[in-house]
Amino acid sequence: MTSRIKKRWIFLIIAFLFLHFYQLPFYYSQPGGAKVLNSVIDVEGGFKEEAGSFMLTTVQMGKANLFFYVWAHLSPYRMLYPEEQIRYEGETDEDYQHRQLMAMTGSQEVASIVAYEKAGKFIDFDYKGVLVTSIIEGMPASTVLQRGDHVVGVDGQEVTRAEQLINLLQGMEETDTVELSVMREGNLELVEIGFSAFPEEMNAPDGRVGIGISAPVTDRDVTFDPAVAIDTSQIGGPSAGLMFSLEIYNQLTEQDITKGYQIAGTGTINEEGKVGRIGGAKQKIVAADKAGADYFFAPNEEGASDSNYQEALLAAEDIGTSMKVIPIDYFDEALSFLESLPKKG
Repeated sequence: MTSRIKKRWIFLIIAFLFLHFYQLPFYYSQPGGAKVLNSVIDVEGGFKEEAGSFMLTTVQMGKANLFFYVWAHLSPYRMLYPEEQIRYEGETDEDYQHRQLMAMTGSQEVASIVAYEKAGKFIDFDYKGVLVTSIIEGMPASTVLQRGDHVVGVDGQEVTRAEQLINLLQGMEETDTVELSVMREGNLELVEIGFSAFPEEMNAPDGRVGIGISAPVTDRDVTFDPAVAIDTSQIGGPSAGLMFSLEIYNQLTEQDITKGYQIAGTGTINEEGKVGRIGGAKQKIVAADKAGADYFFAPNEEGASDSNYQEALLAAEDIGTSMKVIPIDYFDEALSFLESLPKKG
């Protein structure tokens, strides 16, 4: 091999390594896969003989290099997001991953509650307060709170759930302050905290202020009978809540509500069974279609013109899938739709 050829190969290798490892201030995402939930959810003694399946759908996401940056512009189903839209200021990759996994854990718990209550099964709660999992840099909480703190009160009013904390802090102005009761390392502390505007990259509504706790989590021990175990490995985020609740409910009851169909979907869920908006709806349509789903449940957002359902519907038409997209606002609506289906022949 001549010296010129050797130099050319060395140059090509260096160029390839540069394209691969040099990361840009963007995140890249593309359609992921569809995971059959009866393989990761186990209700003790529950119904396991499903003729069909419920599937969560995923989006693959990672830091963008030069190759993925260019590649993302070649398909409407590959997306680029500025780094500040994904991670909070000062948040490391490890912090972001921790936040996503905490959101997934919370989603699993809420989905279980919805399913067990609908099935009339036993649930017991032991509340510990609102867990601080992430703090927004530069906002008041960054100087008085720590990750791992439990907020248990606001101005003397007991707080047990994240929704309570959020509601008590809404409607405040930058000149307001509140006194938080905080459990830290087993000790109760009272701290005064103010309010400030959210960082611009968080796209908060004009005039909205906060103390700077990001993604607070209701920390509690919940006992289910029969017991339920969920293993989703490193999948993060809250967007599988609806599909978790359907699979758990199906294992808790004697009748197979899949009726032989492959049912994919997405959507967060709260304890009242309301289904909420997620990201990447059109990418998840591609993932569900590749998995051979018959139906795809998408958050309807009370009929909003820019809802996940409308986004999913447009994507389904664009890729020419035979899969039907179904608008869902509440867990009970999903059950009613499934009850209306004939058994798959």
